[in-house]
Amino acid sequence: MFALIYITTSSEEESSMIGHELVSERLVACANVVSEIKSFYWWQGNLEKDQESVLLVKSLVSKVDEIIKRVKELHGYENPCVVALPIINGSEDYLNWIKEEVEFEN
Repeated sequence: MFALIYITTSSEEESSMIGHELVSERLVACANVVSEIKSFYWWQGNLEKDQESVLLVKSLVSKVDEIIKRVKELHGYENPCVVALPIINGSEDYLNWIKEEVEFEN
């Protein structure tokens, strides 16, 4: 029912922009930015090393496809890392808060 979506971006600014959009559009209840990470990966036959940022967002599993689509629209990468992990348990109060914020109706 709940998901944690892990997204890497090129910078803290890009993470903040995407996180702000996802929260303001109520696709996610909360977004956390980890400013700087070191990443190693293969891209187009080359071993790459980059400084990136991580965006962690909390939402409902039912919103994951829409979140992935929106991140791809906002993201600067050709093939961004956007992976959803199930939240198997947590504080009932916190999980209820996620549900209320994502399903909020004006």
